Amino acid sequence: MQTNLAPEYQNTPDGLAAEAILRKCVHCGFCTATCPTYQLLGDELDGPRGRIYLMKAVLEGETPTRKTQMHLDRCLTCRNCESTCPSGVQYGHLVDIGRKLVDAKVERLTGEKLVRWALKEGLPSPLFAPAMKMGQMVRGLLPESLKAKVPAPQDAGAWPTRRHARKVLMLAGCVQPSMSPNINTATARVLDAAGIQAVTAPKAGCCGALKFHLNDHDGGKDHMRANIDAWWPLVESGEVEAIVMNASGCGVMVKDYGHVLKDDPAYANKAARIGALTKDLSELLPELVPLLQPKLNPKALQAAGLQAYHPPCTLQHGQQLKGGVEKHLGDLGFKIKVTAIESHLCCGSAGTYSVLNPELSKLLRDRKLGHLNALEPQGVISANIGCITHLQSGSGLPVRHWVELLDEAVSNAV
Repeated sequence: MQTNLAPEYQNTPDGLAAEAILRKCVHCGFCTATCPTYQLLGDELDGPRGRIYLMKAVLEGETPTRKTQMHLDRCLTCRNCESTCPSGVQYGHLVDIGRKLVDAKVERLTGEKLVRWALKEGLPSPLFAPAMKMGQMVRGLLPESLKAKVPAPQDAGAWPTRRHARKVLMLAGCVQPSMSPNINTATARVLDAAGIQAVTAPKAGCCGALKFHLNDHDGGKDHMRANIDAWWPLVESGEVEAIVMNASGCGVMVKDYGHVLKDDPAYANKAARIGALTKDLSELLPELVPLLQPKLNPKALQAAGLQAYHPPCTLQHGQQLKGGVEKHLGDLGFKIKVTAIESHLCCGSAGTYSVLNPELSKLLRDRKLGHLNALEPQGVISANIGCITHLQSGSGLPVRHWVELLDEAVSNAV
């Protein structure tokens, strides 16, 4: 797609990056067929191809409007279109640029600005944990809309204390330790059972995705630099062999540090190294299976029953990791099924999307749960805290991270 950049975008990092991406697009429309919002709304401008035309127009000098902003806001950034695209268009990178340029020219309503500010500043804040505890204390009194965002309190269990020669770094994250602390401790226990020690860097915090995807690119980059600084001594010394992510939303962001910070002379090389070292927890499963197999409790495997697995978009489209979780859990003896209907589609969580676009988000959630419930499972598993919380808000079945299922079978071994 030939693009003639407006003078204000010529020779700028955003303009040049966007132009390079746009030139790969051949207008084929394959992406439209797999776009969740297009399927719901049937509007070309609510599909990737239409949004690409909108962003191209802005880059060529057309003045964006609130309507332009609305169609870009409605995008889940699920990146399903990237999995479908035969030309390798990096739509996720393009829409980050497009939203930034549009927001610089289109004033948001005061209410919108306040909600977006509260999300990007509040969720990564140290105050989020006490606020969540307070919400859990009065959870029974909360209205249903708010109660869905406040999971019941969870016993995280103990972090293993054994030391191992093999070590990996883990990012505790910003919302996960408060909303579902057992995911991190379960991860550490499973790795411990396989002879791998999980360590954290106390000064590492939010991966940067929250602010970055809400158009605060500078704030997101500050989080990224802080994490790199916190991790670098352990990485540079060779003390850790990998940075392991158990939230696929964080994983796709950290793997992208090298791209986001490529123009930062002080951090570009370090960011690329960090991204290359980062692995989703599921990428360790091929190695973990033979180590954990003798340690599993057959009764725990049987008690787990059939589990329906929802692969997060950030895993299957963002990181292009497909099929591993269900295959390797099956190798361990678990009964795992992935729905044959629309397993590629987003559940509607999409970071802060469920707060900013609640109606569309709920439609996608209920559509996803309908397909998962048709499998008649005893529970639902996933690989990202956002998906887990969102699906749980509409489901009577337990929705957990797959590592919690595995941890139970290992911890209950006799």
